[in-house]
Amino acid sequence: MPRLFKKRTVKTGLAPGSLVRVEGEREEVSITVLRYDEWSFLESDMAGAKDFFPPEKDDPTVTWVNVQGLPEPGVLKQLGGFFGLHPLVQEDILNTTDHRPKIEDYGDYLYITLKIIGFKKEDQEVDIEQVSLILGSNYVISIRERTGGNFFEPVRERITKGKGRIRKLKSDYLVYSILDLIVDNYFDVLESFGDMIDVLEDMFIHNPSQMTLKTFHSLKREILYLRKSVWPLREVVSSLERGDSELIGESLDLYLRDIYDHVTQIIDIIETFRDMLSEMLDIYLSSISNRINEVMKLLTIITILFIPLTFIAGVYGMNFRYMPELEWSWGYPAVMLVMGFIAIGMVFYFRKKRWL
Repeated sequence: MPRLFKKRTVKTGLAPGSLVRVEGEREEVSITVLRYDEWSFLESDMAGAKDFFPPEKDDPTVTWVNVQGLPEPGVLKQLGGFFGLHPLVQEDILNTTDHRPKIEDYGDYLYITLKIIGFKKEDQEVDIEQVSLILGSNYVISIRERTGGNFFEPVRERITKGKGRIRKLKSDYLVYSILDLIVDNYFDVLESFGDMIDVLEDMFIHNPSQMTLKTFHSLKREILYLRKSVWPLREVVSSLERGDSELIGESLDLYLRDIYDHVTQIIDIIETFRDMLSEMLDIYLSSISNRINEVMKLLTIITILFIPLTFIAGVYGMNFRYMPELEWSWGYPAVMLVMGFIAIGMVFYFRKKRWL
C-alpha cells in the first residue's frame, strides 16, 4: 500500500540544492538521446553524461534526452551543467518524496514534474512514480524515477516512424505528447478502480465481512493517494495553456485545452469514486444491520413459538396429585397433539402476516 507521507530525514540540515537520493533502490540507469527533424532522426544510447554533446541554441533539430531511472548525483550534475539547470531543479529531480505536480519557469527552460500512475492487479494497489520534464527551445529532458518498462515507447515510435505531426513541430509538441500519454494512462487506471468498486459494492450487499471492510479501507486510501497525485496537474496544464512562457507556441493551445479537459474529467471521476466509497460504508453498515435484524427476527419467532408450549409443559410438569389428565391414558398424546396444533397454527399466522 502506498504511503501518503514518506520519510525525508536524510535531507535534514543539508544546504538547498544538495544532490541526495532521498528514497529508492539503486537501479541501472539508461540514457537514450533522440535527435530528429522533419526529414530524419538519429537515436543513440549513452553510457554516461560525459558522452553527451548538448545541442547548440540555433540547432534546428529537436533533442530528446530520455533518462530511465534516477541518475547518480554526479551524473545528474554533469547533465545539469550541459543545459544550465538550476541546482534546485536537480535537487527536485532526485527528491521523489511527496512532490506534487508542478511547473516552474526558469526563463530558458521550463521544469515540470508529474506522476506516472500504474495499477498492480495482483496486489490491487496503485503504483506511482515521478517524472521530471525539462523543456528548452530545442530540447526535452525526461527523467523517470524507475527503469521498469518502457512507458514512453508510443512517443518514441511516432518519432522513429514519422507518424503524426511530432517531427514537424518543435520541442513543446514533444512535451505535449508525453503529457498526453501520461494523462491517457490515468483513464486505464481509473477503469481498473471502477471495476474494483463494483465488485466491492456487490460484496458489501451480499457478503459483508471483516475482510471486505479491510479491502474497503485499502481502496479508500489508494483513492486518496491517487487524488493527491492528480489534482495539482490541472494547475500545471492550465499554466501551460495560458502561454506565460515563450517556449510554448500558440499552435499548442488547442492541444493543451484537450489535455486540460481530460485532467478535469479524471478529477471528476476520482471525486465520484470518493463519494461512492463514502456511501459504500453506509451500505456496509446497513447490510450488517439487516443481517442482525434477520437473525433477531428468527430468534424472536422461535421464542414466541415455544412460549405457549413451555406454558403447557410447565402446567403439566407441576405434578399435583389431583390432576385428572395425569391419570388419563390418552393424556400424553392429547397434550402433544394440542402443542403441535398450536405451533403449526402460529407458523401459519406468521406467514399470513408475512413475518416469515
